[in-house]
Amino acid sequence: MEIPDIVAKDIESQTITNIETVKTLWSKTYNTDGKPDWSHIIPFYHEDIKFRDTVQELHGMDDFKAMTERLTKRSKDLTMEIVRAVMEENTVFIEWEMTIGFKKYPNSVMYGASRLTLTDEGKILEQRDYYDLWGDIFDNIPRFGKMYRRFMHRKFG
Repeated sequence: MEIPDIVAKDIESQTITNIETVKTLWSKTYNTDGKPDWSHIIPFYHEDIKFRDTVQELHGMDDFKAMTERLTKRSKDLTMEIVRAVMEENTVFIEWEMTIGFKKYPNSVMYGASRLTLTDEGKILEQRDYYDLWGDIFDNIPRFGKMYRRFMHRKFG
């Protein structure tokens, strides 16, 4: 697959200036023979990266790299499909479907979104991931998924 010139320029300068670069980077991160690989995308993050998801909040490149290494080690199989991606000024939103393989259970699809905030230089300064960690995993466990959804509907719906 040929990379458009605008994406090639971003990759060369390790900056993000357009949505095609984001889609290219994210697709490559999670679709590498089932194991995620952040080596190509880490240079696009600012040293003072602030990352938050439903499990953790961390600050700084060292903590961010450590988190990516933990995810790589515990993932048997991990792929991501970018459903939608939009960019307005220095804010990027990505809607995604991540398929995770676990040792004892069937593959689970997690539906989520990420918000990226870029510096004026095109580095990712903040990343906030939004997803329903337990619901998407529990849905794939026979009998338990239905019980969990009934409980959630009764308590919160």
